[in-house]
Amino acid sequence: MTVAAPAPSRRRWLPWAGASVGLASLMWVLRRFDLDRFVTTLAGADLFYLALVPASLVTEQLVRAWKWRQILSPLKLISTLRLFGAVMAGYLIASLIPFGFGTIARSWIIARSDQLKLPAVLATVGLDRITDGVIFACLVPIALFAVAFADPTGGIRTGLIWSGAGSLLFFVLVGCALWAYKRGMLSQHGRGAGLIKRLPARLSQPISRLALSFSDGIVWPNNKWRGTAIMFASLAIKLLAASHFLWAGLAFGVVLAPAQYVFILVFLGFLIILGHFARVAGSFIIGGIFVLGLMDVPNEQALAMVLVVEAANLLSIAAIGALSIWWQGIALAELRVPREGVDVRANVKSNAA
Repeated sequence: MTVAAPAPSRRRWLPWAGASVGLASLMWVLRRFDLDRFVTTLAGADLFYLALVPASLVTEQLVRAWKWRQILSPLKLISTLRLFGAVMAGYLIASLIPFGFGTIARSWIIARSDQLKLPAVLATVGLDRITDGVIFACLVPIALFAVAFADPTGGIRTGLIWSGAGSLLFFVLVGCALWAYKRGMLSQHGRGAGLIKRLPARLSQPISRLALSFSDGIVWPNNKWRGTAIMFASLAIKLLAASHFLWAGLAFGVVLAPAQYVFILVFLGFLIILGHFARVAGSFIIGGIFVLGLMDVPNEQALAMVLVVEAANLLSIAAIGALSIWWQGIALAELRVPREGVDVRANVKSNAA
């Protein structure tokens, strides 16, 4: 009796499909590309402005670490530099292991070094992402109404309007859901706590501990200045992210209006999310060349700018992330939390943000 061969897994062809779509898209955006002009553009780069690209990247993450310090302050005050190291290490691990593992890894690093509970630290990262998302959504109207760009069908503008409104609604609802969750978990008669109590004892007790630990991290600082600082830090992070293309552009003689850099940030932000879920390879490079083309930047300069930003990002993460992992004496196989009984590797898909 002949046994039929199993059907090929969907996961096997998805990466190939994403790579094919990415390659075809890259060829389309570079259809008028001139190699000689590209080489000349690279040769004439201003090294001072090139150096400012990784400097702005590092500054952006330092501000993020300082912002995280304010969010974590109700649990414990932690050095901004140590949080910065954890953030960069998380980015490095995320580049090696996908599916949100970097978020869990950076939370685990801080939980490990400061005797905090991993679910609580994960909740603070969730608050970090929510505040970032709200500020990002608020930048969409600026990008749309302060920038003129070629959009004959109106599809780009319509897509950004709906994406901005949808993202703002999403983050507001997630924030409300977290506060409702906290109230439900801390209340003895809360619905969430009641549901957990109905489970068998061997399940209800550990789940209850994890749920309560997570709710401990859903805390907004009591100091008004810290709460205000968190929102301003989110805005500073977005403006610093937009400045990456400012410095990369100046390195190759490209000068745009301030609002255009915000538009680039907004456009790429949504496109990268879409490319991530669609598994399209090179979405940042493709989207960067396309959106710079909307700003009338020639393909050769656009490609040079995008490659510089991408290279600066990868090299900064690799260097600082590896140094942070080494300095803290962490082995990748060590990603466990014995005190809580949580195997981080088993919770890769439970990304809280």
